[in-house]
Amino acid sequence: MATAKTHTRNPRRWLWLILLVAALLGAAWLAWGDGLRKTGATGSAYAARVACSCRFVAGRSLDDCAKDKLDGMELISLSEDAEAKSVTASIPLITSDTATYREGYGCLLQE
Repeated sequence: MATAKTHTRNPRRWLWLILLVAALLGAAWLAWGDGLRKTGATGSAYAARVACSCRFVAGRSLDDCAKDKLDGMELISLSEDAEAKSVTASIPLITSDTATYREGYGCLLQE
């Protein structure tokens, strides 16, 4: 009479797998995180300024302005505050910049 082999899940194996993935993600962030933050900050500032001008100077919709993003800017999301006449461009968990329209000056980045 043959007995069926039962598979028990080893919680330690899952713990080690999770720790390995976390360590790899941490190492990747240390290796490329600073460059990603700098590049992302430049991209989000550019996107906020251009989208603000598109929206409040040219009078186009924000959805239409989003079509003007350059290649490589797919991670940047745009949102507007119509009352404040501002556009915020952000890369989740990395950076965010806001440009506000000022009469006579155009769109200026907030500090």
